[in-house]
Amino acid sequence: MAQAEAFLAVAEELHFGRAAERLRVSQPRVSRLIAMLERQVGAKLFDRTSRRVALTPLGEQFRDELGAAYAQMQAALDHARRAAREAAGQLRIGFTNTTEGPALSRLVAVFEARHPGCQVTLQEAPVTEAYAALRAGKIDVLIHWLVADEPDLTAGPAIGRQDRVVAVAVSHPFAKQETVSVEDLAGQPVARPPTAFPPALWEALVPGNTPSGKPIPQSHEVRSLHEIWALVARGLIIHPTVASTAQLLHRDDIVLVPITGLPPIRLGLIWRTAHENARIRALAATARSIYPAKHPNPGSRRAARPHETAHRSPAAP
Repeated sequence: MAQAEAFLAVAEELHFGRAAERLRVSQPRVSRLIAMLERQVGAKLFDRTSRRVALTPLGEQFRDELGAAYAQMQAALDHARRAAREAAGQLRIGFTNTTEGPALSRLVAVFEARHPGCQVTLQEAPVTEAYAALRAGKIDVLIHWLVADEPDLTAGPAIGRQDRVVAVAVSHPFAKQETVSVEDLAGQPVARPPTAFPPALWEALVPGNTPSGKPIPQSHEVRSLHEIWALVARGLIIHPTVASTAQLLHRDDIVLVPITGLPPIRLGLIWRTAHENARIRALAATARSIYPAKHPNPGSRRAARPHETAHRSPAAP
């Protein structure tokens, strides 16, 4: 880039001193850049004497070809700079089946009202591979549980919180209880995480131990959420999850029981750190204005009791 700028400045000024002043660098630096460029080309681009500087025929050809390419590159840089500064263009927001809901709808509505030049699209991400959509560039922001212990991801502001529940078969002893302590989960078999599921997130949702250190054994391999629900319904495992599962679980062989002793899990924005731009920053700012950090419990609902959660359908962990 520096060599191209030096060459084009000298080609237009036909004077090394004036080219240096135009570029706001020293004349020796311009001379060095031109010398380096000529070594790369393998021929002289300028004829120099003590009185004049002139382009060689090769230099004239190079000027014509480079000038057009340089102009295109400058236009591309200007466009990128504008995109980085302005909250305009397309913003793709991903979600999973338990992270879509009123909190997301409100966030999008307020954001679109504040930034009419930005077109928001929503798309569902596979719950077992939610981060993959981010990394593949299919979405710009993921609305997900804020347990992103990944070096390339940024966990942004929260837009809600969810209380914790455990899914059990109707025949399980827990199904008759109003609540279950997290310590009661000790010794109860749970699923092993699907291969692509983020380990830190699974540990937050399905802890391997109770707070006192008693193990919660992972006893069954699963590849999908449907397999989890099938095992729960048969009484082979229990499955700690979030209260929003009650919105989706339409079956009479599984019930959800509130867990005491586990803190609510926060729902919010996650994006690839290297891909942060003005649109993502504007969405994060909108989220912070709607759901300030001191908000008592945005989006939280009372955990459903067993008799309220029968006749519901499969959901995410």
